[in-house]
Amino acid sequence: MNALDDVIESFSRLPGIGKKSAARIAHYLLQQDQSFCQRIARDISVLHEKIHPCKICGSYTEDEICSICSNPMRERNILCIVEQAQDVQTIESTHEYHGLFHVLGGVIAPLEGIGPEQLRLSEIVERVRKENITEIILATNPTVEGDTTALYIQRILKPTGVTVTRLASGLPVGGDLEYADKLTLARSLRGRIPF
Repeated sequence: MNALDDVIESFSRLPGIGKKSAARIAHYLLQQDQSFCQRIARDISVLHEKIHPCKICGSYTEDEICSICSNPMRERNILCIVEQAQDVQTIESTHEYHGLFHVLGGVIAPLEGIGPEQLRLSEIVERVRKENITEIILATNPTVEGDTTALYIQRILKPTGVTVTRLASGLPVGGDLEYADKLTLARSLRGRIPF
């Protein structure tokens, strides 16, 4: 294996990057000047030194507390619970949500050895009590593990009396019924709303 093969192998380990894409990236980098490659290498090498989880929500930040948690203009009584830190940016990009976040760090997945103890679940109840949260929005993925995690959170929050909602799921805008899978169609039927 030579240096080019090593780089291709490393890039192919990234999510969403197969061998062909990894090779394309590696060849692109070879065509660039060395300063460009050095900058990328430097940026990656300091990533773990500079970026860490926010002490409150668990999202990634360079500061002790992220810009969302420290923003006094956010709706401080609503808490959106997401699986991973990148989900925060996905929801933020809609410009529709103005509350706070809580990152679980994964989902309950017994087959992978991930139980409630491995996630940031106990902090949710503590935040509801200390921060006067009145609504929890469960924004876990609509998968078996995401649904299991959402049900578990709903159960542990029941004694607090806080309102628990779940992101709607169903047919995408502009989609055709003909191409919808059975699970998506079933969720759409169960989650129908008045028109």
